[in-house]
Amino acid sequence: MTGRAGHGHPPSLVRAWGLVALVAIVGADAASAQGPAPTRQSASAAGAQATDLSLLTGAWVRPDGGYVILIQGVGNFGELQATYFNPKPLPFAKARAVLDSGVLHARFELQAGGYGGSTYDLRYDRNSDRLIGTYYQAVAKQSFEVEFARK
Repeated sequence: MTGRAGHGHPPSLVRAWGLVALVAIVGADAASAQGPAPTRQSASAAGAQATDLSLLTGAWVRPDGGYVILIQGVGNFGELQATYFNPKPLPFAKARAVLDSGVLHARFELQAGGYGGSTYDLRYDRNSDRLIGTYYQAVAKQSFEVEFARK
């Protein structure tokens, strides 16, 4: 006697296994609605939203001086096509974004225009839609807390 599933099992056995699978799925969903699982689920959902590096594209202005970082695109491995304006455009020697524990980070290094190794280390703050972090001025060997707002 063969069932409709075509695997040599009686239809009642196929229905029974289907019911077991349905109960397991429903039980897992019910269990995830209680206890610690929602925290993991919420963290992973937030991480999934933060993994989109393209959130960084656009023009970002530093309110304390009018400096602008223009991010025109993001490559497959987090490379950023970005330019710095102070007020004239300067190329970044390196510009890269990474995801670390669900937080987007961007690092920019300047070599041109007398900046000789100055860097911005920024993180994306989803709540304020800002890039927040540190600017290291290599020539003066000083670090400053900075932020950029989306223009």
